[in-house]
Amino acid sequence: MSETKPRIGLVLGSGGARGLAHIIAFETFDRLGIRPAEIAGASIGAILGAAYASGFSGAALRQHAIREFRNRTEVMTRLFQARVGRISDLWRQGLSNPVLIDAEGTLERFLPTVLPRHFEDLDIPLSVVAADLHRMERVIFREGALAPAVAASMAIPGLVRPVVHQGRVMIDGGAVDPLPIRAIRGPVDLILAIDISKAAPKEDGQSIPGSVEVVTRAFDLLQSALIEAQNHVPPAPLYRIRARVDAFAALDFFSARKILAAAEPMAQEIETIVQAIERAKALAGPPRR
Repeated sequence: MSETKPRIGLVLGSGGARGLAHIIAFETFDRLGIRPAEIAGASIGAILGAAYASGFSGAALRQHAIREFRNRTEVMTRLFQARVGRISDLWRQGLSNPVLIDAEGTLERFLPTVLPRHFEDLDIPLSVVAADLHRMERVIFREGALAPAVAASMAIPGLVRPVVHQGRVMIDGGAVDPLPIRAIRGPVDLILAIDISKAAPKEDGQSIPGSVEVVTRAFDLLQSALIEAQNHVPPAPLYRIRARVDAFAALDFFSARKILAAAEPMAQEIETIVQAIERAKALAGPPRR
């Protein structure tokens, strides 16, 4: 990488389908000829971050997302195949959810390819954030088996079965760190954090939604509150970009084209930031040895 090319720590936030906006960031980096120095992601950010870090281009991920979510019947069939419960489970184990989804099975069915076996096999260093349900703490995976770590990071409570990994029972990283800025270790010139946590408020404040919408909107509310409460001092200048995708719900994957279009202005914002850092580095000259 040229000495004027900035070393970027890319943070990919949690937010379900709104996370397809992360693809705009990948496409922008590809167009500028820049590869992030490291990536940190939670939930959908971990999924797409792992795919990008394994070598998939932003354009390839765009094509994949549009192709995968154009056929509602096919998608629902694959989700049904990935479920782990049975209707009889409603009367066992404390009213279990019979439609819980298996996280690793879902990854296998929807990612463009099988992920590399280990973090060490990735082209870009990746940090995946998940939550230990029993110890009630944030966990960051950076080495070892990749797929179960990513699966753990996407295990939305009530919708996706918790993942047992490294002796821990893990759930969605968005429950503890939906915009994992703290997972960037550096050294980097800047941290670019893509925030997709916000969902638009609904004008109809009277109707009671279904159980799935209750879970996803409650999780959106939690994530937004956690991000607003962050007071971490990052190891490099922080640029937090809020993708303009708040009109979409966490499960609006069938709106992939619309989400990508809504997030498109983010490309110019990223490009402006990167070019400003490049100019600053060029003026500063090579580092003293």
